[in-house]
Formats: sequence, structure tokens, C-alpha cells
Amino acid sequence: MLTVAGVGPGNPKYLTLDVKDRIEKAEMVVAFGRVGHSISSIRDDYIEVNRVDSIIEILNEDKDTLLLASGDPNFFGIVEFLKRKGVKVDTVLPGLSSFQYMMSKLQKSWQEAKFVSLHGRDHDLKDILNQGLIILLIDKINTPSYISKELDILGMKGTMYVGFNLSYNDEKIIKANIGDKIDDYSSLGVVVIENEMD
Repeated sequence: MLTVAGVGPGNPKYLTLDVKDRIEKAEMVVAFGRVGHSISSIRDDYIEVNRVDSIIEILNEDKDTLLLASGDPNFFGIVEFLKRKGVKVDTVLPGLSSFQYMMSKLQKSWQEAKFVSLHGRDHDLKDILNQGLIILLIDKINTPSYISKELDILGMKGTMYVGFNLSYNDEKIIKANIGDKIDDYSSLGVVVIENEMD
């Protein structure tokens, strides 16, 4: 039986009680390095994986397996990948997404936002030019500095809020204008853009 659970933005204090309970009781726990490190105070006998494909090799249908994913596993997450690969997911437990955490820090509503993941994905930034509020998940290639420069070239004006290492001790949230050079503090982050539309 496979349960996929979201562990939230990183700090274990943002785990739901249900997910914490499942981590303690599961027969087998599988997690990526960063996720595993964040739950190691709860349980240290997890199986660490470094590639998404390696998860499938480890899964054992005879064992009660808990697969831990950062954020929420249904928000640009691992559940979609597993289903495409034909893996049977029995239960999905939600987690707090990094964008939800970021918006709470900014004290901003997000129901009108356009969501885009640039985390290991390609996306044409021209698609967001007519959006008022955009929330982007980033990676080491699609950095805030790159996004700022590209949007400036496309003629977008507005404000960028960048959250790095959200919920961790070295969390950093900065505010900049589109076109500004932004120090890429970490590849773990969320960018919120308020587009100054005519």
C-alpha cells in the first residue's frame, strides 16, 4: 500500500498531525534528501532517494510505504508523475505548499493568482504577461534574477517578492522591482509577481 504525504515547506513544525503520525507508524518511509533531513528528528530510518525515477525501483507493494514529498504532493508534485508511470497510489495526504507559506508571510490573498512551476519544467514567460498576480516555483536554472531580467525584456512592470529557503532557519524574503538584479540566494524558492497592468 502506498501513501504519498506532503511534509510542507520544510520545517517539521509545518507537518500536519496526520502526516507526523504516519511517519512514526509506516513500515517503510521513502524521502528525498532535503525532505528526509527535515523529518530525521521524528524518524531516521527512512530510505533516501536522489532521483524521481529511483522511487519506482524501491516501492514494494507488500509493504506499507509512506512516500514523503515537499510541499503538497498534488501541487506540481510527485502524485502526477507516479500516476503517469502506472504506480498505484492508495492515499494522498496534503501538506502546506511553499506558496501558501509565502503568501501568509506577505499577508496577501492568492485566489486570483496564476500558478506556474519552473521547477524542472519549461514555461514560456510570455504566457503570464496578462496576469495580475503570478506565483512561480523556481529552480537552479529558472532563478529570480533570470525571471526578473526576462520579464523586463518582455516589457512587464511591477513588483517581485522572492522567498528563499522558506520556513528554514536561513529563510530570506526580499522585495524588488521587475528588472532589478536579484542575488540568487538559493534554488529553493517562490517568486510572487504583482504585475502593473494598464
